[in-house]
Amino acid sequence: ALTLMICAPTLGVGMIVGLMVSVIQAATQIQEMTLTFVPKIVAVVIALIICGPWMLRTLITFTSKILISLPSLAP
Repeated sequence: ALTLMICAPTLGVGMIVGLMVSVIQAATQIQEMTLTFVPKIVAVVIALIICGPWMLRTLITFTSKILISLPSLAP
């Protein structure tokens, strides 16, 4: 569940931008390969800049909880 939460913002943005670019390409019949990659890369980088601190905080919290509970797992 945590992996899905962490990946969802960047994957969602990439999918939405990819869909929009595909619709524009289908409407204009421009089939340039770089036209699909550049907007997606830019959108994912922007999503990482915006959501990055939250993602990092969530992962740090998860890791500290795992490390704190580690001694209780030993026999």
